Amino acid sequence: MDTITLNNDTPMPIIGNGPAAVGYSPKNKKEYRGLHKYALKAYNKFYFRPLQEKRYVDAVANSFKLGFSLLDYSSAYGDGKLIGQAIKKSKIERENLFLTTRVSNKQQLTGNIKECLFQQLEGFNTDYIDLFMFHWPVTDVYLDTWEQMVELYNQGYCKAIGVANCHQHHLEEIIKVSDVIPAVNQIEVHPLFTQKSLIEYCKSMGVVVEAYTAIARFDDRLVRLPVLKNIAKKYNKSIVQVVLRWHIQNGVIPVVRSLNKKRQFENISIFDFELDTEEMTEIDSININSRLRFDPDNCDFSIL
Repeated sequence: MDTITLNNDTPMPIIGNGPAAVGYSPKNKKEYRGLHKYALKAYNKFYFRPLQEKRYVDAVANSFKLGFSLLDYSSAYGDGKLIGQAIKKSKIERENLFLTTRVSNKQQLTGNIKECLFQQLEGFNTDYIDLFMFHWPVTDVYLDTWEQMVELYNQGYCKAIGVANCHQHHLEEIIKVSDVIPAVNQIEVHPLFTQKSLIEYCKSMGVVVEAYTAIARFDDRLVRLPVLKNIAKKYNKSIVQVVLRWHIQNGVIPVVRSLNKKRQFENISIFDFELDTEEMTEIDSININSRLRFDPDNCDFSIL
């Protein structure tokens, strides 16, 4: 796996897998009462959730075996124990993995930054994190969060530290209060929302950009476009593969989420072709500034 060198000389893989949290709730949202309600709870607790957790562990382990050495995670998703099980099951050596986790907004508000990191270390069954970040720049506390993260970085608990969902003004404030510049800024980036200005600023400051929602949640406004269909046909690739390749050639690290083994293989099979300059420009021009997730300047951090 190729890597990008961070601003402290740490190599970081150029594509990542982000399994997020275990989605164990049944799709059926019907309201149940009485004995039916308790039966459903028992079903979820003793059968459905364990099944979902097993599938989750299997899928994450499979991603490691396929070559997804970069794992993107957050304490907002859990204590990391299932990730630790997946690492063990994959039989991939710890030093060959790049493990990322983030401080949740709740933990930022309580100030439990060290506790958060130690919980994740225990869950992952490791003594260091490759990249430690915060999840969102929570108003009034994210600068204190960053300063505590710097202390943990200096103590050797993480090889690099970064941020997520930061606009330029957030980064400027962080740089004012600290002599450690974030190594990574994870933001929403995809062809419908290219964020060129913010990416250029990050690059000018030596901050690597990592993209979440990297394939725009397969938004119909993206996947129906003839330009992407034509490029995909030319290279005998899928539209998803073309978009991921576009990210990498722009110097952006895409994070994709799939627990499907076939799709995981598809997502990482993007290193046998290269888009030309004209194709890169065509994909860049798709941009309509359509944000699909939350704007960090206009959102309720208590629900994220």
